[in-house]
Amino acid sequence: MAPGRTALMVDQSETGSPRTLKTVARAIELIQTLEELGGAGVTELAEALGMSKSSTYNYLGTLQEHRIVVRDGDTYRLSYQFLHIGRSVRDRATIYRHGREELELLAHETGRYVHLATEQHGLGVDLFKVKGEEAIGSRYQRSKLNRPDYLHFSATGKAILAHLPDQYVDWIVDQYGLVERTANTITDRGDLAAELQRTRERGYSVNREEEIEGIWAVGAPVLDRDDEVLGSISVSGSATRMQNADYRADMIEAVTDTANVIEVNITTADTDDDGFPTVGT
Repeated sequence: MAPGRTALMVDQSETGSPRTLKTVARAIELIQTLEELGGAGVTELAEALGMSKSSTYNYLGTLQEHRIVVRDGDTYRLSYQFLHIGRSVRDRATIYRHGREELELLAHETGRYVHLATEQHGLGVDLFKVKGEEAIGSRYQRSKLNRPDYLHFSATGKAILAHLPDQYVDWIVDQYGLVERTANTITDRGDLAAELQRTRERGYSVNREEEIEGIWAVGAPVLDRDDEVLGSISVSGSATRMQNADYRADMIEAVTDTANVIEVNITTADTDDDGFPTVGT
């Protein structure tokens, strides 16, 4: 189980959780509110946060001093520091480092949108997307890079869920529920368990217009050498094309082959040319 997954399932009231600092929590809330609003003045932020204007101004001043926010007249916005931090975090992700070039090849081969995702805090995080020449749904796909999302209705999400411990999957469902995105979304816990079992047995996942009407997707997990899931990849396209059995089979083969290549890239990254582990691995 990946680090952090066990901790999320632990009842901290029994184990003794660490003390949290209200000032830090409030600063994070302010940053999140600025992101949601796309920028705001002191009065608007104070009202949104239920804080006094003087306290809000002091928080903003501190964040501005540390280059976390910038001021344009009376409006405060998040700085480009977050862009640099986000890129740094993504670039250090093993699945991204070893998967990006393979996804670009997959998009060229299929002509469709291809996706690279992982899981954190029980939600799906899209790390990378590539648009093929015949890809559809660009606006929606780009928006997904800006937010985490539920795992149960996407091909990438189901591929990940199928390879997480049952206890953690239960925690995710308890925490977030099974939100209905379309009429085809799985919203029953038993139905989801059966779908994840099928996904494990066949080695790939399918999203049948469960996230957005008119779009199907097929996905495959990316596992490390200990068979723990690092994330997943998928290809999405029009439901009409994907419902064709031969076409879908081609997409499934392309996705699973690419996932296997990424896994090999990861497991061989720490070996030298003779096949022996490098020092320190």
